Amino acid sequence: QVQLVESGGGLVQAGGSLRLSCAASGRTFNSYAMGWFRQAPGKEREFVAAISWGGSNTYYADSVKGRFTISRDNAKNTVYLQMNSLKPEDTAVYYCAADVRPGTVLAGTCPYWGQGTQVTVSS
Repeated sequence: QVQLVESGGGLVQAGGSLRLSCAASGRTFNSYAMGWFRQAPGKEREFVAAISWGGSNTYYADSVKGRFTISRDNAKNTVYLQMNSLKPEDTAVYYCAADVRPGTVLAGTCPYWGQGTQVTVSS
C-alpha cells in the first residue's frame, strides 16, 4: 500500500514556474514507477509525465516536453515536477500516481493516487 500527498500548487503568472512535490509513504518507494497527471475543468484527466523506479527513464506528454521536468529522490520518498514557462492552458488539478508496473503509470490505470494540488496560471 502506498499513500501519496501532493504539494506545491498555487497561482502563478504565465511564463512563471512552480515545483510540485509528491511525498509517498511506505518503505518500497524505490520499487514504484511514478507519474503526474492533470485534469482541467470539463476535461478528462491526461498524462503529463512519468519516471521509472530508478529515475533513469522519463516520459513526457508532447504538450509539456521541454518545459516540465520530472525527477525523484528515493531517499526522501518524493517525486517532483518542475514546471517552467507555464501557460494558462496548464491550469488544472495535478495528481501524482504510482504503481510497480510502469505500463499502468503510462496508461493512467495505477492503483495509487494522491488527492491532487491545484495549479492556476493567469494570463
